[in-house]
Formats: sequence, C-alpha cells, structure tokens
Amino acid sequence: MTAQPLEPAYFDDKVARRNAFILAAAMTLSSCSAIIVFTTAGIVGTMLSPTPYLITLPVSAFVIGTAAATIPASLLMGKIGRKPGFMIGTAFAFMGGMLATYALFQRDFILFCLGTMLLGSYMAFTQYYRFAAADRATETFKGKAISWVMIGGIGGSIFGPIIMVNTKELLSPVLFAGSFVATSVLALWAFLLVSMIDIPLLKEGVDKRPTRPLKEIFKNPRLVVAVISGMVSYGVMNLLMTATPIAMVGCGFSVNDSAWVIQWHSLAMFVPSFFTGHLIARFGVERIIFAGLFMLAAAAMIGLMGIDIINFYAGLIMLGLGWNFGFIGATTMVTQCYEPAEKSKVQAFNDFAVFGTVAIASLSSGQLFAGIGWNAVNIALFPMVAIAAGAMIWLSMHTKRLNSNQ
Repeated sequence: MTAQPLEPAYFDDKVARRNAFILAAAMTLSSCSAIIVFTTAGIVGTMLSPTPYLITLPVSAFVIGTAAATIPASLLMGKIGRKPGFMIGTAFAFMGGMLATYALFQRDFILFCLGTMLLGSYMAFTQYYRFAAADRATETFKGKAISWVMIGGIGGSIFGPIIMVNTKELLSPVLFAGSFVATSVLALWAFLLVSMIDIPLLKEGVDKRPTRPLKEIFKNPRLVVAVISGMVSYGVMNLLMTATPIAMVGCGFSVNDSAWVIQWHSLAMFVPSFFTGHLIARFGVERIIFAGLFMLAAAAMIGLMGIDIINFYAGLIMLGLGWNFGFIGATTMVTQCYEPAEKSKVQAFNDFAVFGTVAIASLSSGQLFAGIGWNAVNIALFPMVAIAAGAMIWLSMHTKRLNSNQ
C-alpha cells in the first residue's frame, strides 16, 4: 500500500536531500553528546554509585530517558511538526548537560542520573532524524536518505572522543564536568541546525483514506519482523557497548584507551552508511538485516576469545558494523509498512519498542558484568540474535508461501 497525499509535490527528492544534509550535521552533534555519555557515564557510576550493581545506572538512565520520550516525541511532532519538535529536543539536552555538570560538582549520583536521563530524552527526538529524512523522499530515495542521516554519526565518532578527552579535566578537579558542559554547547549548535529543515506538518486526514488502527497495521508480519530486528540490533549493541569501558578499565586499560575503542566502534556504526542504502537497493533489505545479525554474533565471539586490547577493538568494530546493517535495514523496512498519515503512531511504537529493549539491555549489562563477568555479557547476545534471525527466516518462508499461492 503506497497511498499518496493530496499534494504530490510534498515528495521532492531535492528538498529531501537538503533536509538529509542538515539532519546529518545535527546527528553529528547529537552523536558527540551520546559518545560522551557512553564513554564516561559508566566510569562516573563506579565513582559515585553506592553499590557495584548500579554502576551502569547513569547509562541506563540515558537509555530509559530515550525510551520514555519516544512516544511523546513522535506524537508531539505529529501535532506541531518536525522542526519545533526537534528544537524542543535540543532544550532537553542543554538542561541535561547542565544538570549532570552540577551533579558532578555535588557528587550526587541520583542527580547525575537525572541529567543523563534528560540527555537521553534528547536522543529520543534525534532518533526521528532518520524518519524525518525520509518524510519528503520518494520511495526509491528513502533508503538513501536514511543512510545519509546516519552518516552524520561519523562526525560524532571522530569528534566525540576528542571532545571528551580534551574537556574531561577542563573543570579540574571535578573529572568529566567539562565534558558535560560541552554537551550543552553542542545542543545550542544543534538548535540552530534543526531550525533550518523544510518538512511541512502533514496532519492525519491529508491522505484520501482514513488511517488504520495500530492493531490493524501490525497485522502485517513484515512490520512485526522489522520491529523485532530493530529491537535486537540496537539492544545487543547497547548491551555490549555499555559494559566495554568499565571492562577495559577493570582490565587495566586507561579511560583514554576506552574512548578510542568507542570511537572506532562508533565509526563502524556510521561509516557503512555511505553504502548501506545502495546495498539495500541492490540485495534487498532482508539480506542486509540478516548480514547484520551475523556480524553481531561474531562480535560476541571475538569478545569471548580474550581481553587483550585487540579483542576490544575488533569486537566493538564488528559490533558497530552489525548494528549499522541491522538497524538501518530494520528502519527502512518499517518505513515500507505504513501510510504517510500513519507515520507518527507507527514510528512512536517502533522506537518505544526499540529503546525499551535498549533500556533493559543497558540495565542487564551492569547486572551481568558485576554479578558474573565480561564473558556473560558477550554470551547474552546469542539468544537475542537467534530470535531475530529466526523471525527473518520465518518471514522469508511466509513470503514464499504467499507468492506460491498467488
């Protein structure tokens, strides 16, 4: 089903390209903030947490903030539009960075978690950058538009660790306070960028046909499998990434060492976006998702092979590649399963499911690492990947049966 809105000119690839470039730049800034949080928050947890089992709570609070804000963010933008919604998201980031900085000076663990939660709420808005890039794109350009926005994460991969390393002692003796001030500055720049996008509000009812209830939309098995794939791809990535800086410091490596590992992991997450859209167009989204799941499992295998620096680098690079193929593929598949006027509620449900899974994975990461160890974190990837792979195989068999009966 590919219903068109009343104004066909709404779909304009020239405008979509401009939006994608702007959103890619904004994604760079948000990615810098995310990398600062993921690189430092777990270590701050070891400094401030009252118990070892809560050391990943600041990272988990970040993810919980994302999960909690996904539905409100989507519904809000469905009412007021993408631009004002994204601008509101940057305000959350500014406040979160300032609150986290204050909490570090006060050595207040709970307040620090609230700060990272606000930063996570900002990420809920930025996750819709990829959908926003596809809003005005034609069907043939959607996959590329999504990939282009994800390319913006490359800038975050490069500059995020550099910003963290150069600001972590800026407000010495309070470690990392300067890094969280930097997240607020990044939010101000992002505010200016998102104010320039061109995506008119498309209200429900602009389509010639009424929108379907969410329950009916999810009768499409392809959408169900797409959501599961996105949940697993992002969930297992976060599970392993959250524990990595803590594991590295525990193995005798420095904070800077962990920052560079996260940098290469982040580059692996976003650099393939230059060609992921082309691969989807050539080989089909299902094959790309399946390749991503295979690479996620390979990352866990590398992690189980040892705790040398090369294992951390190779495992996290493979993890990033798997996330890119799995998550961009799942996102593209989701956009193929709803009508234009249904996007807000479908995207809201999808991202709530994805980041709800990520929140659970983040909390589980700290529990597994503190209670059992690094190997347990890696082993936990396998059953989750198996579920998504099984769903993809079932969908392929289901589609073949339908085609053979026609």
